[in-house]
Amino acid sequence: MTKKDKLSVEPYKGVRDFYPEEQAFLNYFIATCREFVEKVGYVEYDASPLEPSELYKAKGAENEEMVNEQTYTFVDRGGREVTLRPEMTPTVARMVAGKRRELGFPLRWYSLPNCFRYERPQRGRLREFWQLNVDLFGSHSPYADAEIIAMAYGLMKAFGAEDDDFVIKVNSRAYLNKLTEKLSDEARKKLFNLLDRKTKMPSDEFEAGLRELAISPERFMSAEGPAEIEKMIREFSDAGIKNIIYDPSIVRGFAYYTGMVFEVFDTHPDNNRALFGGGRYDNLTAMFDDEPVAGVGFGMGDVTIRDFLAVRNLLPVYAPPTHVYIAIPSSELALQAQTFAGSLRQQGVNVAVDFGEKKLGDQIKTAAKHNIPFVIVLGQDELASGQYTVRDLETGSEKKLDKGQLSEFFLNIERK
Repeated sequence: MTKKDKLSVEPYKGVRDFYPEEQAFLNYFIATCREFVEKVGYVEYDASPLEPSELYKAKGAENEEMVNEQTYTFVDRGGREVTLRPEMTPTVARMVAGKRRELGFPLRWYSLPNCFRYERPQRGRLREFWQLNVDLFGSHSPYADAEIIAMAYGLMKAFGAEDDDFVIKVNSRAYLNKLTEKLSDEARKKLFNLLDRKTKMPSDEFEAGLRELAISPERFMSAEGPAEIEKMIREFSDAGIKNIIYDPSIVRGFAYYTGMVFEVFDTHPDNNRALFGGGRYDNLTAMFDDEPVAGVGFGMGDVTIRDFLAVRNLLPVYAPPTHVYIAIPSSELALQAQTFAGSLRQQGVNVAVDFGEKKLGDQIKTAAKHNIPFVIVLGQDELASGQYTVRDLETGSEKKLDKGQLSEFFLNIERK
């Protein structure tokens, strides 16, 4: 095989390779989400990334652009049309409908799946992404809506955001439907598409689009919100949360929303965009069951949150799980080094051992490349004396310790 015939080392367009540093962020995203939502009483579920394509084509989950242009759909060997999940909401609706009589309501579930959408890769959007999905089923209460919005707010704080870093914009699809009841179905669809693209176009273009539909931009944008939304915003404000506002242009793209909808926006000038959102969907399970279950929830992706953190220098500093690297002056000491490492591992210390195939200096450079903070050179003198020199690879400082002191040192030292 000639050089030009070699395979590319690049991943498929729009997806990512997760080298250790990138995997560490994904783990941080997942762990932060999981810790927060479980404190609020939500429990985890999951499902296969493969679904029958009819799930996304069915009435109630229909989104023409997504189904026709953004799904990875294929026919399997059994002749069945299958789709890689582009989102999780239809899947969880299917699961809830399947065991509706066995489940206890209100039902609080969450998941952290990877999803797939065939769309043009750009900032904040990739073809594969991980997404926190939070769903509350079985309640029509406005306080269920408020709980979901409060969770979105709390998650932003869990990632280190301040109140002025983001704003939560809230609207009601039911109220919007009432405001536009005199429009034809075609005109209403055009309006919803226009509203969904508002943040991606100049304001004069948006206003021109409203006028084409015989809607006054001034009257539409200054309209007072529905009473239940205004009441919820006041209650949040009274509780000290003042970055939740009413915005009549918030509509969300999916057709299954029936009530409150919201989006969380980044206020940073270098990333002024919607981060994530959700809303109420009371009819979604109706395509599986004659007794629909009320639902409200949201999805938050790892890509947009990473961008949010990056522009504020809030990304966590990468630190490998390995505490110490054992370097040896000769490969003949490899077995003794493994035995030494094994005793530390039994005490909870994460240890990597070199095989002695390179010079000591190169072994230490290897540890530094892996961002391992400490090195111990294990030679015959150290084994004989029971005294081990721990070198801090960041500062160059050294500390001599007995073997019995090592585990306490590594497990209690503040990781950089």
